[in-house]
Amino acid sequence: MDIFERIRKDRGPLGQHARESHGYFTFPKLEGEISNHMTFRGKKVLVWSINNYLGLSNHPEVRKVDADAAAKWGMGYPMGARMMSGQTSEHEGLERELSAFMLKEDSFLLNFGYQGCQSAIEALVTRHDVIVYDSESHACMVDGVRLHQGKRYVFQHNNMESFKKQLDRARKLTEVSGGGILVVTEGVFGMAGDQGKLAEICEYKEEYGFRLFVDDAHGFGTVGENGRGAGDEQGCHDQIDVYFGTFAKAMATIGAFVSGDEDVIDFLRYNMRSQTFAKALPMPIVVGARKRLQMLRESSTHKDNLWAIASSLQSGLRAEGFNLGVTNSCVTPVFLHGGLGEATNLTVDLRENHGIFCSIVVYPVVPKDTIMLRLIPTAVHTQEDVDYTIKTFSKVKARLEAGEYNSEKIASWS
Repeated sequence: MDIFERIRKDRGPLGQHARESHGYFTFPKLEGEISNHMTFRGKKVLVWSINNYLGLSNHPEVRKVDADAAAKWGMGYPMGARMMSGQTSEHEGLERELSAFMLKEDSFLLNFGYQGCQSAIEALVTRHDVIVYDSESHACMVDGVRLHQGKRYVFQHNNMESFKKQLDRARKLTEVSGGGILVVTEGVFGMAGDQGKLAEICEYKEEYGFRLFVDDAHGFGTVGENGRGAGDEQGCHDQIDVYFGTFAKAMATIGAFVSGDEDVIDFLRYNMRSQTFAKALPMPIVVGARKRLQMLRESSTHKDNLWAIASSLQSGLRAEGFNLGVTNSCVTPVFLHGGLGEATNLTVDLRENHGIFCSIVVYPVVPKDTIMLRLIPTAVHTQEDVDYTIKTFSKVKARLEAGEYNSEKIASWS
C-alpha cells in the first residue's frame, strides 16, 4: 500500500477527530499577554491550562532581561552545536548555577525538554542493561525507553509490589547479560498530579544496585525547598542519580537540564545525540534562564503564591464533592463521569457560556466513561478566580449529572 494512502485512511487516535476539533479542542489559540485571563476566539476567558506556575512569563524583571539580551545578542548567537562552535561562558555559567541550586556535582544544559529527556535515557544504557519504568511515565520518557536496544520492564503506576516484581525480573536478566538496571520515573506526574514514590523506590537501591533517573518537569520550581523538586520534598534528593528538569513549566521559557555526578554528566555531554547534532540554545534564552533561576534561588514568594492558590482551589473543589484523585502537587485534575460527547459539550459550555478555559482529557488517556478537566494553578491567579471556578464547576457538574450534556453531537461554538 502507498504510505500516503494509508495515512489518509488512518489519521491516528487524535487525528481522526481533527476536522471536528481543530482550532477548538486541539490547536486552540490563546492570545494576549500570558496570564490568568487571556483571549480565546475573541472572548476573554479565565485560563487554567498554561504551565506558567510561578507567573514568571510576564514578570517585569524577567521581560527586561529577555529584551536586553535579545537586543545585545539577537537570536542567532551562538551558531552551531556546542561541541563544535556553540559554546559560551553564559551556557557554562548557567550550568554551574543549576548544579549549585540542585546540590549536584555537574549539570548539562539541553535545548528542549522532550528531546533532552528522551536522548538522556537512551544514552545512559546499552543493550546489556535493563530499564524498569513507571507505566504512567511521560511520552518523552517512553520514547527514550523505546530507543533502548535491550530489555525494558514496566511496573504499575506507583505500585511498589509491581515495582519489586519487575526489579526481580531485571536482576535475573542482568546476572546473565552483565549489564545494570536503570529505574525511570517522574517526580510529579503531569496528568494526575501525584508525586512519584521516590523515597520508597530509593529504599530498594542498595538491594538491587540500580541507578535512578527522575523526570521532574512539573516538580522543578514548584515543590521542595525553593523548588528543588520532588526528591527534595521527599527527603531523598541525594539518591537521585540523574535529575532531569525543564524550563518550560516553572521557568516559563525553553530549555532543560540534567544534573548528577560529574563523570556521568560529562559522559552525557559527549554522548547525547540530540545535543551533539543540534544548534546551541540562543543567548537570550540562556541569559533569561539565569535570571529566572536567580529568582527561584533567592525568594520563595512566587512559589508561596502558587501554593496559596493551588491549596485554595483544591480544598474548595473537594469541599464541593469533586474527585481530585490522589494529587499531591499543584496539578489539579477534576474527574467526572461521562463519555466523549458529554465531555465535549461540557467543555463548550465552560468556554462559551462561563468563560473558563481548561484542558479536557478523555479516553485513552483516562479510562472509558471518564472526563478529566485538568487545571494548572499559577502564582498570578486570584482568589476571585478560584471562587468563580468552584461555583461554575458545581453548575456544570449538576448539568452533567442531569444528562443535559448527553449527546453524541458536539455543541456548536461558532
